[in-house]
Amino acid sequence: MAVNSKHPSAPAPSAPVREKTRHIMLRGWCILVLFLALSGVSWVNAFGNDVAVAITALSAVVSAVLWFLVRPPVNWRRLPWHVAAYLAWAGLSMFWSAWLGVSALTWALLVITTLQGLFVAAILTWREVVRAIGSALKWCLGLSLLFELVVAVFVRGPVLPGFIIPDEHGLDPIVFWCRGNLFDGGRIQGIFGSANPLAAVCLLAIIVFAIRIADRAPRRIMFGVWIVVAAYLMYRASSATIYLAAVGVAAVLIAALVMRRADTPGARTPRYIAFAVIGVAGLAAAWFARDTIFSLLGRSSTLTGRGGIWQDVIDRASQRPVVGWGFATPWIQADPHFDGWIIDHGQSVLQAHNVWLDVWLQLGIVGIVLLALLYLAFLWRAWFFAVDRPRWDLRADRPYSPLTLLPTLVGTLLLVQGLAESEPLLLWGWMFVAMLAFKIKQSPHVGVGPIEQRMAIERGEPIAESAGRGR
Repeated sequence: MAVNSKHPSAPAPSAPVREKTRHIMLRGWCILVLFLALSGVSWVNAFGNDVAVAITALSAVVSAVLWFLVRPPVNWRRLPWHVAAYLAWAGLSMFWSAWLGVSALTWALLVITTLQGLFVAAILTWREVVRAIGSALKWCLGLSLLFELVVAVFVRGPVLPGFIIPDEHGLDPIVFWCRGNLFDGGRIQGIFGSANPLAAVCLLAIIVFAIRIADRAPRRIMFGVWIVVAAYLMYRASSATIYLAAVGVAAVLIAALVMRRADTPGARTPRYIAFAVIGVAGLAAAWFARDTIFSLLGRSSTLTGRGGIWQDVIDRASQRPVVGWGFATPWIQADPHFDGWIIDHGQSVLQAHNVWLDVWLQLGIVGIVLLALLYLAFLWRAWFFAVDRPRWDLRADRPYSPLTLLPTLVGTLLLVQGLAESEPLLLWGWMFVAMLAFKIKQSPHVGVGPIEQRMAIERGEPIAESAGRGR
């Protein structure tokens, strides 16, 4: 005979599992690392070169110590070897560099940027990487809007680097950190000191926040608000290059989504042919109508004087076409080879305004080949990471993840931006290529693999233990 009991047989209820404080702090540090890369030269404009270099070096030391202490699982056979090859060739160029001091300093910065990208990719899961990028982008957008607002309301005029308000009038606007144009309809620059990097970060923010919404992340309404903020800042930055990059990103996104709907490998072939025909026709139309397109964007067909810069770079690069003059990304104005070499609006130009010409000048044809192979390998893996259905066993009906679109769209943005800017060779442009290339090779499936043991991390287990179970 059954007897009722007041004593339950189930285990006592317990509090929901939460992440350990250690991992939350680790993710916070990764956000700071990403913010340092995304904010560009804002640290130089705010505090000067010495402080910016010290912050960069200190952050690298902290990341190295954290990597040693955490020791996340890494398959060392699956490193981004094309990134390593370019890095090695840039370092070797110091043996024949015409500007040895510049080569040594900028190569050290390149190594730090690369290692920071690998650190973030090794420490965080795919979802955490996208989440951390989004958090860093919010800081960039929020501080840019706040900076422009403070200058427009309280200063009511331009501001020079170092928070200096100029006394003299008639200075060229190119020297200003902020022009105070928020309310007068002119181009704004945010914390970056230039409209083009601001616009590039805004387009990246739109990509990341849209992916977060598609991934059904919490607080999707706020992501929509941030997209509006990013779109407004991008519009006010008014960068013709980034407008073209946005068109390229949209085209690649449509192509990837269409390709995902192909049920069989054979169904992809006619779609690839169609994309190739449309792409060639679109490029041809854009070339023949370039004057009209650039006039609509308020630019000349030479992208506002870049033709003269390109010609000067070509003339010098032609003198050492095979191995180049030595690594220098970015150009350092203090060096006499760059100070006064190319003048624009009374200021020395510190980049070639084209990735491929810049690499040819510095590392020669060998460098161009290495960079081309790097981008080809990265975009090849990124494309199939985006369009292939996740599969590691017999099951072939797993859903696609919106997160897998990020590397392809970022690669498209950087390729188009590199036609008129050299930023993809340094800071977040280079860091994201190294980071995403490494992440794809280490974790080709979102949520699967040693680094991707998300649930174990959420249970508060040490990363090393969760990796051991995942092997």
